[in-house]
Formats: sequence, structure tokens, C-alpha cells
Amino acid sequence: MKSGFLAAVAACSLMLAAPAMAQGVKIGILNDQSGVYADYGGKYSVEAARMAIEDFGGEVLGQKIEMITADHQNKPDLATSIARRWYDADGVDMITELTTSSVALAVQELSKEKKKVDIVVGAATSAITGAACTPYGFHWAFDTHALAVGTGGALVKAGGDSWFFLTADYAFG
Repeated sequence: MKSGFLAAVAACSLMLAAPAMAQGVKIGILNDQSGVYADYGGKYSVEAARMAIEDFGGEVLGQKIEMITADHQNKPDLATSIARRWYDADGVDMITELTTSSVALAVQELSKEKKKVDIVVGAATSAITGAACTPYGFHWAFDTHALAVGTGGALVKAGGDSWFFLTADYAFG
């Protein structure tokens, strides 16, 4: 499934980034590689992407796939700075993973400005596909709405009628 996902990502990036067609497609994986979410994706996600690129022989639609990575350290300002450099100077066609909701929202806004694809895999705020939705952004995972509806619905069906909420007070919550 991971390699099929990567092929779809690369093909989509090639179609949306006509100037990049001569050189192939360059994918940036921007995630938490050193903080609290490092085990959620981090270096393991980077390795999975490397393996998927290798499984496809390093190309899709006859074009070379290149990958670069960086650690956003769960800081939206750092993530945006990296993403801007990748888009403007390094020729990145698409950025993915974007662990941490605040980072995902910031990079998605920049991707919209640059008309580049971003695929959020590690963040779950429903704002990604709600209020902050863009024509260039994709949300590949669950979101807070789905988590609440699925869990809450199952608990009600099981007879649950008393509720206590512990809520995160940041972009995810």
C-alpha cells in the first residue's frame, strides 16, 4: 500500500508540476525526527519512502523520483522556512507527512500560495480539510472529527451516558 501511495503521489506531482517534468519529481518529507512524534513517523517514515521509491525502480511515468527530508522539530515557523526553501530553491514539487497539526496548517497555507501539493499524513486536526482546506492539500489519515464520531458513537451504542473530557488545547484539539 505504501508503494502504491507513493506512486500516486509522484504521478500527481508530475502532472501538477509541468516545469519539473524534465528533471523528474522531487518529494520532501517534512516530519518530527527528534521530538515527541519521532516514533510516529520520523526516520521510519523516511525509510519507508526510500523503500517505496526503490520498489518502483526510482521512477514513475518515466521520470526520476528524488526525495529529501528534514526535521521540523514541531515548530511551524521552522517547518514553513524549510518548506519555502524547498519550494523556491531546491525544486521540491510536493511535501508530505507534516506530523503535528500546527506544522501541517502552516505548510498547507504556504503550499497553497506556491500552488504545490502537500499531503498530510501525521496530523489530525479537522481544520486541514475544513476551514484551512486548499485545492493543493490532501489529508491521508484520520482527523479529530472521525476519532470523536467513531469512538463516541461506539460508546453510546454500548450504553455510555456519562462523559468526561480531557482536551488538548492546541491546533490538534
